[in-house]
Amino acid sequence: MTTSRVITVLLLALLGLVHAALWFGSSGTPRVRELSAQVADQQARNAAARVRNDQLQAELKDLKEGLEIIEETARHELGMVKPDEILVQYPQAPRTN
Repeated sequence: MTTSRVITVLLLALLGLVHAALWFGSSGTPRVRELSAQVADQQARNAAARVRNDQLQAELKDLKEGLEIIEETARHELGMVKPDEILVQYPQAPRTN
């Protein structure tokens, strides 16, 4: 074998090792796929948490700025009425599935 062939074979062997590490190593393609799935899952959870935080922020704003939500809750859950009102309640029909 000539020197150029030995160098070529050696470089091909090194290239093969690099590719093997890339595809099957601890930081290779399977790990990248696993991490990508984890990132997607975390992004979905973050989006859900963002929606919930926005809802809580809106509710907090309502509670700080006005009594409308308190009045609505009192009327609905406790049946409270103002002095010049008459409360009329209709019983709800049982639901049939």
